[in-house]
Amino acid sequence: MGQYDEIALVLGAVKGIGKGIGLALAKEGIKLVLTRHDWEETFKVMEKDFNNSKAEHMIVTTDLRDINSIKELIQKIDDRYGRLDILVNNIERGGWPSVHGEYTKEQWDLEIDTTLTAKRWVFNEAFPLLKKSKKACVINFSSIAAIVGRSGPAAALFNDGYSAAVKGVSSLTETWARMGAPNVRVNEIMLGVFETRHAQGTIGWDEVLTEKEKTDIINHTLIPRTGKIEDVVKACMFIIKDAPYMTGSVLRLDGGYVLGGENVPVMPVGVV
Repeated sequence: MGQYDEIALVLGAVKGIGKGIGLALAKEGIKLVLTRHDWEETFKVMEKDFNNSKAEHMIVTTDLRDINSIKELIQKIDDRYGRLDILVNNIERGGWPSVHGEYTKEQWDLEIDTTLTAKRWVFNEAFPLLKKSKKACVINFSSIAAIVGRSGPAAALFNDGYSAAVKGVSSLTETWARMGAPNVRVNEIMLGVFETRHAQGTIGWDEVLTEKEKTDIINHTLIPRTGKIEDVVKACMFIIKDAPYMTGSVLRLDGGYVLGGENVPVMPVGVV
């Protein structure tokens, strides 16, 4: 990547995983359009880090729950570049049962609108620009909450609205892969418990969960730790750079959390 003068749109690039992916793409010489909305206290650091990357970039402060804001964002990309090669659909809002308690209608709507609906409308508006690329790549981000829901040690992290929203992402991934073939590849990274996303660097993990609750989550994971930003970045770059035959797929990046609840017994001797 890099030699074709690619254009990438990275949603939620103000900090954490989105920022890590954006900086990795910057090292490849890719031109960046980066969105941010909340976490205003990190805006200046974001600006400094991307300025230091020397990559051509445009930062857009926007609320992607608003369809008109999405249209304006895509229009800016069209006006400047006329196409889009990479879309990192990294936008979500995960309400924690341990933080928020019982649902309010406002919390439910916030999670669905951010985690599922915004992804759909960003892709919908960006699709004409992606089709202008010779080989475009879309990466949707979801969560193992789609599989485990509000159960087991992760019940403190994933509520049912968030779980339903990320389960819907996989349906979108498959539909968009069909729509985009053969030149627009669409894949999904399903995350487990990661720093800045349900683990270290979040209020829930740092201030609310007990040490036992955190230990139970880690002990449930085959690779007994939480995920790191660099783990996500490597997976993302693999899909973009090294997986040209991969589309419509879900890459589960969870350290084996989903499998970790069951032990493999010793093989019985048998009777014959």
